[in-house]
Amino acid sequence: MIAAAAPDILVLTGIDYDHGLAALSALAALLEKAGHPYPHRFALRPNTGRASGLDLDGDGRTGGPGDAQGFGYFAGQGGMAILSRLPLGAEGVRDFSATPWRDLPGALLPVTAGGTPFPSPEAQAVQLLSTTGHWEVPVLLPSGTSLRLLAWHATPPVFDGPEDRNGRRNHDEAAFWLALIDGRLPAPPPQPPFVLLGDANLDPIDGEGRPEAIEALLAHPALTDPAPESPGGVEAARIQGGANARHAGAPALDTADWRDTPGPGNLRVDFVLPSRDLAVASAGVLWPEPADPFAETVATASRHRLVWVDIALP
Repeated sequence: MIAAAAPDILVLTGIDYDHGLAALSALAALLEKAGHPYPHRFALRPNTGRASGLDLDGDGRTGGPGDAQGFGYFAGQGGMAILSRLPLGAEGVRDFSATPWRDLPGALLPVTAGGTPFPSPEAQAVQLLSTTGHWEVPVLLPSGTSLRLLAWHATPPVFDGPEDRNGRRNHDEAAFWLALIDGRLPAPPPQPPFVLLGDANLDPIDGEGRPEAIEALLAHPALTDPAPESPGGVEAARIQGGANARHAGAPALDTADWRDTPGPGNLRVDFVLPSRDLAVASAGVLWPEPADPFAETVATASRHRLVWVDIALP
C-alpha cells in the first residue's frame, strides 16, 4: 500500500518502537526493495506502555496497560515514526510528549462523581497529556528552508466510565495544537510552513467523543482542510448501512473502516492539514472501491486508510 502511494514523507502510527529503530529500518528495507527508498527515518520513545507506577485508569490496581502513560502492554507498543525521502532536521525537533495534562490551558481533567480529581490527585499530578506523542519535526527542503511536521496519535474517546477520562484526553490532545499554534503555551508557535497530521481518533461530526477541538482545527485560519475523499468510503458506507446510514458526515471523507455492529461504522479520524501558506495541488484517501483488485491489499494493511495531500513546496 505504501509503495503504491509512494509518498515523499510518511507518518506512521501504531508501529512499535525499539531503541535502535530496528523494526522501522526493516520496514524501510522492504520498501526500498519495492523501489521506494526512505533513507531518512525518525522515531522517539512514545508514552504508550511507559510505566507510571500509579493507578491511572481507576480500576484499583497498578501495573496494567491502562496505568501506563499511554495504553500499552509493553514499553514502545504502538508508537509513531516518520519515513522521508528528504532529510530530517534532528537538531530542530521539538518533543512535547512530556507535557503534563494539567498544564494545558483549559484542560478538561476528569473528576469523580464527588468532584475530586479522577482517579486521584496523585495520578493527575503525573499524568502526561500525550497518549503516544506530540512532535514537531523539521523536513529540510531543497530550497534551504524547512517544512515542519506536527504529528500526533490520540487515545480513542471510549473504553472508560462516566468520568469520560479518555474522551476528555482525546479532546485535549487535539486542543494542544490549538494552544501551540495560537501562542498560548510557553513554547513558541511553529513557524510556517508546517503540516499538522496524525490520527486524532475522532470524527468531527459522527461517533463518540468531544469534537470541539478537532472542529476548531479544521476551521482554523492558519490551516487548510483539503477535505480528501475516496470512492471506497462511499461504497463501504452504502454496503454496510447501519451506523453509517445514521451518520451526518459525508462518507467520501471517511478514513477508517470500523464494523457497524458492534462498532461506530466508518469515520473520518485521520487528518493531514497543511498551513495556509502552502498551496494544495490535490488530496485523497487511498480507499478503492471493492471491485478494484487493489482493495483487498488496502483492507489488509489497516482499518485506517492512507490519507495523502500533494503540496507545492516553497
